[in-house]
Amino acid sequence: MPHFPKPAEGSWTEHYPELGTSPVSYDDSISPEFYELEREAIFARTWLNVGRMEQLPKVGSFFTKEIDSARTSIVVVRASDDEVRAFHNICRHRGNKLVWQDYPGEETSGTCRQFTCKYHAWRYSLNGDLTFVQQESEFFDLDKADYPLASVQVEVWEGFIFVNLDPSNTTPLREYLGELGKGIAGYPFHELTQVHKYRAEVGSNWKLFIDAFAEFYHAPVLHAKQAVAEESRKLVGRGYEALAYEIDGPHGMVSSWGGMAPPKDPSMVKPIEQKLRSGLFGPWDAPDIGLDELPPGLNPAQHKAWGLDSYVFFPNFMLLIWKPNWVLTYHYWPTSYNTHIFEGTCYFAPPKNARERLAQELAVVTFKEYALQDGNTLEATQTMLESSTPVKTFPLGDQEVLLRHLHHTARRYVSEYQQQQQPAKTPVRA
Repeated sequence: MPHFPKPAEGSWTEHYPELGTSPVSYDDSISPEFYELEREAIFARTWLNVGRMEQLPKVGSFFTKEIDSARTSIVVVRASDDEVRAFHNICRHRGNKLVWQDYPGEETSGTCRQFTCKYHAWRYSLNGDLTFVQQESEFFDLDKADYPLASVQVEVWEGFIFVNLDPSNTTPLREYLGELGKGIAGYPFHELTQVHKYRAEVGSNWKLFIDAFAEFYHAPVLHAKQAVAEESRKLVGRGYEALAYEIDGPHGMVSSWGGMAPPKDPSMVKPIEQKLRSGLFGPWDAPDIGLDELPPGLNPAQHKAWGLDSYVFFPNFMLLIWKPNWVLTYHYWPTSYNTHIFEGTCYFAPPKNARERLAQELAVVTFKEYALQDGNTLEATQTMLESSTPVKTFPLGDQEVLLRHLHHTARRYVSEYQQQQQPAKTPVRA
């Protein structure tokens, strides 16, 4: 859908009448039954980002990904023909997990020439072909060509590796990512190879954490103690209003001003931030990453105070592109109706000296503190949503349009899946 400039008397939400403006129920975040439907309707059928090409630097490089919400584990590998391939992480002999180290539930990575099952030593090429069977003569009419690894659809967009576990879903990845994906194609993500990762088990529904990062309405209040007193007073007094919102199919984005990077008044930031010229919004001095001009989708409002665009690619991948030339990604991997694994990854240009490295690390640890505050609050939210309180619906403001859209989209996917599962009615004959 196209971007709508917000009129003085208008509303972002009202540009999308299918979302409505009524209070919203969060039953979809506290129902075990609804979560089981989400597993089949969403995570087993949509494109999921599982990594980046930098994780596969050469032929034989691989990593595994546990996708509990789709009840599977996959192996992603740079195959012998230099193409990226993905397989279900299961041996064709007796169903043992094929690639793992000491603990079957933990993800792993490395480099190999072939995959060997540690149970009975069946071997598979990097292309997934079965190449060796221990005591092959003991098997009955076994043709190794009939037992390759079970393949998974995989495509790469701007260096991001996506898989689709539904073989019947033939929608190409770029088509799925729509106009929002097209609008940021060409950004030099490949130049941001200094990577810092966080992973946390959070006691909330996966959609609730996306809600927290799809709006900044909470920032001046929840994170007030992270700011110096003067900054906190100004932020709370001013409130928050985005520069632009866009919705495109199941995806959405919010464009925001740049905050305090760098501030005109040094008293508005902490001494360590002044010293290292860095903070929550990243290092203040943008590195040269070969970006002569922004891709057309960034800063859609063309606002001078633009600081970042935050993209929500349904179902569980968020991509934040910051004006000072760094990127932050979030992933939300459900493990039950009220728990999920949160992954936060910061991508920077490689630092050229110690000060640049420290500036990046300050941004990373600052982000961690903010994320901890969000995660802690979400667990309190989940607890009360599941309580016996009579409060069942909640008003959402205009700056929470992406929250309304996320829950609307999840319900739509589930509803369409349920309709597809209904047996066709036998025509009644006269």
